[in-house]
Amino acid sequence: MPRVHAFTDDALRDLDAVGLVRALHAGEVSAPEVVDAAIARTEAVDPELGAVAWRSWDRARAEAGALRGGFFAGVPTFVKDNVDVAGMPTLQGTDAYVGRPAVRDGDFARMYLATGLVALGKTRLSEYGFNAACEHPRLGPVRNPWDPTRTAGASSAGSAALVAAGAVPIAHANDGGGSIRIPAAVNGLVGLKPTRGRLAQDAMLRGQPVRIVSDGVVTRSVRDTAALFREAEKVYRPLKLPPIGDITRPGKQRLRVAVHTGGAGRSADADTVAATWRTATLLEELGHHVEEVPAPVPDSFPDDFLLYWATLAGALVAGGRRNHGRTFDRSRLDPLTMGLARHAARSAHRIPGAIARLRRTAGQAERFHERWDVALTPTLASAAPPIGHLSPEPGFEQVMERLLDWVVFTPWQNATGAPAVSLPLATTAEGLPLGMMLAAAPGREALLLELSYELEQARPFPTLP
Repeated sequence: MPRVHAFTDDALRDLDAVGLVRALHAGEVSAPEVVDAAIARTEAVDPELGAVAWRSWDRARAEAGALRGGFFAGVPTFVKDNVDVAGMPTLQGTDAYVGRPAVRDGDFARMYLATGLVALGKTRLSEYGFNAACEHPRLGPVRNPWDPTRTAGASSAGSAALVAAGAVPIAHANDGGGSIRIPAAVNGLVGLKPTRGRLAQDAMLRGQPVRIVSDGVVTRSVRDTAALFREAEKVYRPLKLPPIGDITRPGKQRLRVAVHTGGAGRSADADTVAATWRTATLLEELGHHVEEVPAPVPDSFPDDFLLYWATLAGALVAGGRRNHGRTFDRSRLDPLTMGLARHAARSAHRIPGAIARLRRTAGQAERFHERWDVALTPTLASAAPPIGHLSPEPGFEQVMERLLDWVVFTPWQNATGAPAVSLPLATTAEGLPLGMMLAAAPGREALLLELSYELEQARPFPTLP
């Protein structure tokens, strides 16, 4: 299949976000030119990718003519459609209710846009973010720009597809089971899930019994991700975490790296295992100590995480009318959401124990990282599957088994609250991106960014052009 991208010799060129800031400051391009180019690129690729949930072209053009300030002033972006942005509806990837424009920015959007980024609109996600592929029964799938017959991966699919295709250099993503890292892995991007509480977050996500969701971005370069966290820290500073600061280059410390390619009864396929060990060899060549160790994941973890995931679905279904008013129609929810809700109802007596065990994972991860600075795993168990493989339409049991086989590694950090980054360090035999994941102890994003810079320099990331 032909690859889909919009890279051309316009105001955006092939610049990342930091490069675009420099071009804006140098007067090589203007903010209105950059925003117009991003709109044109989005209109060029979205008919094939299906990534945009809501367009706000007029608002973006107006902002480009009167920039609010901030490091990223004039840089175009998209916001994932599960956080509130004033004047845009929050649709959550579902047809189950009629969305109304938000009255004000949510806590995340307020922080994110205070960095100067200009929002062009909102990106599509799987219904409420529950699936690892965005395949809507009415709107169709979000397709991967590297191969449109394959999924763009997880609930931040729309954001990742647009960044990989060159429509914008940076976009919002969030991650409750891997949805920053999964789409980064299959679209050839950098995706850092930060430590729990690192960035400002909307109230709905802050109130969960186990705060598994973290917000962040997907980018084409390590420096863009590092710059976003640096600038966000100027707006929102979590006092219980060490600051990340301005990370601009590789670190000098040689690290203790633990490698595992399976855990809790599931494993990566042979090609992905081989790619992981090639990455491990690269780390050794760079002077790090690498050793294969068992995964620190208890056998009970997949079932506990699934039950907690299902509990969140059950709460959304039960509270639909209360949250969305009389327009809410549960018959329009997709089979995965309803199957998760039924799973929670059938297993309600086990929910308290599952939550208690999930809360204990934070201590288990901290003990693991007392010995190991970084854990290396594949981000996913295999390459991006074809469109339809993770469709919710065949029913809960089939799609859930396929999800559990594919999303083996990422949920652990959602439960523990620790940071992890997916980097495009490998490719499949067909030349498709294959992400490698590095995880560290809570609060150690700076360490992960330094190591990411080092790996990016040693093995430059592939891009579409």
